[in-house]
Amino acid sequence: MEAMVITDFGGTEVFEQREVDRPTPGPTEVLVRVHASSVNPVDCKIRQAGSWAGITPPTVIGYDVSGVVEGIGDEVTDFEAGDEVFYTPEIFGEQGSYAEYHVADESIVARKPESLSHEEAAALPLAGGTAWEAIVERGDVTAGETVLIHGAGGVGSHAVQIADAAGARVAARTSPATVEQTEDLGATLAIDYESEEFVEAIESTFDEPVDLVFDTVGGETLVESSDITKPHGRLVTILEPEGEWGTAYQKNLTVEMLFLERDRRPLDGLRRLVEQGRLEPVIDSVLPLSDVAKAHEMVEEGGLTGKIVLSVDDK
Repeated sequence: MEAMVITDFGGTEVFEQREVDRPTPGPTEVLVRVHASSVNPVDCKIRQAGSWAGITPPTVIGYDVSGVVEGIGDEVTDFEAGDEVFYTPEIFGEQGSYAEYHVADESIVARKPESLSHEEAAALPLAGGTAWEAIVERGDVTAGETVLIHGAGGVGSHAVQIADAAGARVAARTSPATVEQTEDLGATLAIDYESEEFVEAIESTFDEPVDLVFDTVGGETLVESSDITKPHGRLVTILEPEGEWGTAYQKNLTVEMLFLERDRRPLDGLRRLVEQGRLEPVIDSVLPLSDVAKAHEMVEEGGLTGKIVLSVDDK
């Protein structure tokens, strides 16, 4: 099969198109013909120096899949050839999805939302699954609560929609270029991080502190948010927080550090929201798989309005 391989760790020049062996599914695995993948910030980090994830070049990376099942292992019970599926592959020591075929344990694979194209579905698994875990599972959001989301990019834009679908009031910090988009996705308040202080914006808009903070930005953002979080509030981050917590502990805040564990459950939740018309993928552009180096450069440069999707069919 054809794949885009990283020949070493480093810049985008390490990508090389190669013929590699098609994977064979194990007893509980499915073989998927990949129609589309996408690029996440973690892809770039692994390309640059992925030994922390057990990755050894030359290898294939990539952590989103939308495709069609072509084969199954002897013990697979939930899928058969021809099923359309989507999922986010395991990262640690595993082969990724920048290729024509991929294998995954059926426990992390879900049925693709029928209303979405493969390109649209490929934008959801890693970013949407992370947002689901942060807002629904770790954040335990309920209707009527107020949620502050730092960053309305790939993960944050889906978190806005999930929190809105749960009945929460949503405030989200975002770039000037995506303020209107963030409001259209369901945010009551979209904060331009270049020209507005988020603490002042929250205090002037809402009559009480927030219940839940979700941070996709990092630095001291989470610590700074503790001042406008209710006692016994929840804070979730996908990055290691920095800064001095000061008297924040007196509020009995719960801080959750989130690294997405691969599982079918959040993907089924995303599919239900898509079917209800409450969630749509947020896509900046679609490129052929052969342009994966350009896609990585776009993600690293920033300023995107959504996910960069890779069409494997148009490789």
